[in-house]
Parts: sequence; structure tokens; C-alpha cells
Amino acid sequence: MRPASADDRPELTAFIEANLPLAGVPSIPNVRLHMATPRSGLYRLAMADDSDVAPPYWAYPWAGGAVLARYLFDHPEEMVGKHAVDLGTGSGLVAIAAMKCGAAHVLAIDIDAKAIAAARLNAEANDVVIETRLGDIISDAPPDADMILAGDVFYDEVLAELMLPFLERCRTAGIDVLIGDPGRTPLPAGSLEKIAEYPVPDFGGGSQGTAANSAVFRLR
Repeated sequence: MRPASADDRPELTAFIEANLPLAGVPSIPNVRLHMATPRSGLYRLAMADDSDVAPPYWAYPWAGGAVLARYLFDHPEEMVGKHAVDLGTGSGLVAIAAMKCGAAHVLAIDIDAKAIAAARLNAEANDVVIETRLGDIISDAPPDADMILAGDVFYDEVLAELMLPFLERCRTAGIDVLIGDPGRTPLPAGSLEKIAEYPVPDFGGGSQGTAANSAVFRLR
């Protein structure tokens, strides 16, 4: 049983369990997530706390996270015994994949309490244990970790300008940085080395799970 913490939101957990059914993720083996359907009523959560009504990252497997998870399952040696941080965890898909591939510990971080609730539930549904943290660490010193896993973190120009310096500080500190992205405009391609490409589903942004090529990059 997971211990309670200061960022527990029982009402979010109850809503997700009741309204987002567990389903398998296409092209990702042996992972089930609580995913939104047209009947999930996500607008009710948005109305309750004045949050964005756009499709949230925590309710779907977006392309950047999906391609990272697929890569880890194909290359579990990347994770065995590692301490990793899943930055902007969303649904927790990447953190779950890392643990299933042999990571010693994964810290899943997000600024959205809904994502933290979803990641915890999804980890439990997949019989893995992850640590979660509600907050923003990109202004902090590099974490005590072997690897940063960052899916879908370059979707916005303003965020990208903050994210890249943090990831570069982590790389300078000796932390390996893997990034998953479908090729959005803010992606700093000049700083990255593409190491894999897969057709993966992207349920976000109205894509309805359409498969498209996305890539995994290593920060140089």
C-alpha cells in the first residue's frame, strides 16, 4: 500500500478510477493506463479548479512519452539498476516502463496534481512502485539520478527556453538525458542526437490514437 503524502488528492484519485477506464496502450507491451474516453467528463475537473480544458497530458499516452516507453522496452539494458527522474510524468507511462525494465528507482515529477494522482494509480495497476513529486524542478540543481527521462517537454516555446538549460546542467553533471518527441517546432534539434524512431500512438491534441513516427533523442 502506497503511503499518503502531502500532495495526495483523494477526490482526483476517485474521479480517475470512476471515469477513466484501464486500457492497453497500442504498441507498448504489458502496460495499461487509465485513459480518458468521450464519457469521462474531464471538463468537470477543469470547472472544479479553473484548469485548462485542453486534452491533458495525464489522461492520454502522448507521442513523446509513448516513444520513450517503446524505446526502453526495446533497450532494457539502458535502465537496469538505474535511478531515474521522469520529468513531466503525465500518465506515468515512462516511469512505469522504466521500472518494468529494471530501474532501481524512478521519481516521477509533474506540476499537475491530476498527473500525480493518475501516475500513482497507473503504477499500481501495472504492479510497479514509483515515487511521485508534485512540483517544478527545472530551476533547481541537477537531481541525484543516473538518467533524466523527458517525454513531451518541448511542446511550447517558453517552456523550451527554460527546459533546455536545465537538461544541459543535468548532462554536465554526468546525468544521461533521453528525450521523446514527435518533432514539435520548439525541439532543440541542434543539441540532440536521434537514437531511435518508432510509429507510436498520439492520443493528445485530438489525434485519437493515430500512429505517427516519433523519435528518441539523447542530449549531447
